Amino acid sequence: MSCSIADVIEERRVHLDSPAIDVMTDLKRIPAASVPAAEPHEEALRVMQMRGVRLLLVVDGSGLVIGVVTAADLLGERPLRAAREQGLRRGEVTVARVMTPLSAMDAVRHEDVLRADVGHVIATLGRSGRQHALVIENAQDGRVCIRGIFSRTQIARQLGVALPEGAEVARSFAEIEAAIAA
Repeated sequence: MSCSIADVIEERRVHLDSPAIDVMTDLKRIPAASVPAAEPHEEALRVMQMRGVRLLLVVDGSGLVIGVVTAADLLGERPLRAAREQGLRRGEVTVARVMTPLSAMDAVRHEDVLRADVGHVIATLGRSGRQHALVIENAQDGRVCIRGIFSRTQIARQLGVALPEGAEVARSFAEIEAAIAA
């Protein structure tokens, strides 16, 4: 029996003024869910379902993270467009063709997360219009590493805001506040 990351994360109840670190998936404590860039995009969907996540880190042949792929990327128009543009069958579309490169991802520094609260994270995600944000930190060797991930779905779950299946996630601090007040 496998468990999802949501099962592993200690889901503490939080409030808008709770420390942001309380809603971050800390990749030093929880193994990152990842998929090779060369995998078919349908395999990435299976990995997401097995792990209970909606974002996977995409790794190259040497194991370096080169991007991310979300459920929206895989279920949306990207695979069809990639197949059409590259003259491929839908089953031949790889994760690399639908992922978002790291350079295009929103990221916040771990040291800033330590000074922020949940409301700040929600506002940041709302401004970017994204479901996820990466948390980065400098490794001892000077390289930048992915330390954690913020997920609107995870934050909503910890806030106690019900998200009906298929519903849009609140895109602003005001929408989250309204949902909590309801």
